[in-house]
Amino acid sequence: MTTFDQILPVSAEVLAEHREQIEPLDWLVINRDLNGRVRLIAPEAVESHGAQRAFLQMLSQQLASRLGPHACSAEPGVLYEATRDEACLGASSYPLEGFGKVWMVDRLATEGNWAQIAPETEGTPRMVFFSIKGGVGRSTALAACAWKLAQLGKRVLVLDLDLESPGLSSSLLPLERQPAYGITDWLVEDLVDNAASVFDGLFATSELSRDGQIYVVPAHGQDPGEYVAKLGRVWMPKVSHDGARESWSARLQRLLRELEERIQPDVVLMDSRAGIDEVASACVTDLGANLVLLFAVDSHQTWKGYRILFEHWLRAGVAERIRERLQIVAALTPELDPAAYLANLRERAHALFLETLYDEIRPSEADGWNFDLSDELAPHMPWAVRWHLGFAALHTLHGRFARIAEEEVRHVFGNMIGRILRSLGWSDGYPG
Repeated sequence: MTTFDQILPVSAEVLAEHREQIEPLDWLVINRDLNGRVRLIAPEAVESHGAQRAFLQMLSQQLASRLGPHACSAEPGVLYEATRDEACLGASSYPLEGFGKVWMVDRLATEGNWAQIAPETEGTPRMVFFSIKGGVGRSTALAACAWKLAQLGKRVLVLDLDLESPGLSSSLLPLERQPAYGITDWLVEDLVDNAASVFDGLFATSELSRDGQIYVVPAHGQDPGEYVAKLGRVWMPKVSHDGARESWSARLQRLLRELEERIQPDVVLMDSRAGIDEVASACVTDLGANLVLLFAVDSHQTWKGYRILFEHWLRAGVAERIRERLQIVAALTPELDPAAYLANLRERAHALFLETLYDEIRPSEADGWNFDLSDELAPHMPWAVRWHLGFAALHTLHGRFARIAEEEVRHVFGNMIGRILRSLGWSDGYPG
């Protein structure tokens, strides 16, 4: 019996048997619906071409025979559209490997598909702090980075996009300084053209700044209100009066642009939801991040999760659009024998990149994207964040940063912050 994971290889096998007859078509779409059932979509012009129409009907029947429960049982077996864009209707789509004119379209229940990679933003650099699993100190590291950048006189915009597990704002703002509204409020109000009413109450400045400024945009306001009800609506697309549809991640991108225009930051730091869901997808792939920090602990769960993500990018043909923005961060590096821990994590990260995102060439070859195990500038070379008991409890972080010494930040976060500063072209003598 054919299962979901066999849809792509089986479809490719069937199409390969008829490659010569497929070649004259302008395009062909394999449409996989919400239930995982497949149907073909072809150009409208083919419908009036007797021989091609008969061929596609035969091809559809062969696919149905091979795919079994994953074939669409409804008639007709082939649908026709004027253009491939109309056939895709904004869904996740990517070329089927080995076929120049055949596209796979996935209709997903959520809009987080990881395959739509927005170009890097120009102007203010944007950084995303991401992890496959939670509890690895990602939000704390972002707060420490914002603290240090502000000490250097930078204007830092911080967004708490971990909407389902918010908390970053409490590490940078005491309760009495929390703004009235948060990102969820703006997204919900935007659906009814009321976002302007909450925008001015969307951010607050941190008193932890010295020579610069930290602007914090929380997931929710000081009073969360009906947060669960709002959260269930934030990833709704916005449909205008003329039927135009704006995805939730496009709305989030619009909010980010408005915040940058108002605040004029030197850098934007975004705390992503952990895991592979629609919120994390928007943060990593849709917001034009220039640098995506992949927090990792040396565990099977971590490497399996990142492998799933990297292989998805490969299958979707978008790996080259995102890979140069990625950087491994060694989270919770133990105080006991940190060198051995980092060496082991580096080897595992290198093996993962080598088997997925790196080009299959020798590192010494000029044309190709590949790095030696010991290359300090490689994305697999971990930027270290040390484990420290004083930063283990999130609810104490604001007070902790209020009285923190420079040497403590340097000891725990110095390697990561030093690398970030170097990537931005800034420096303060931090290691890295």
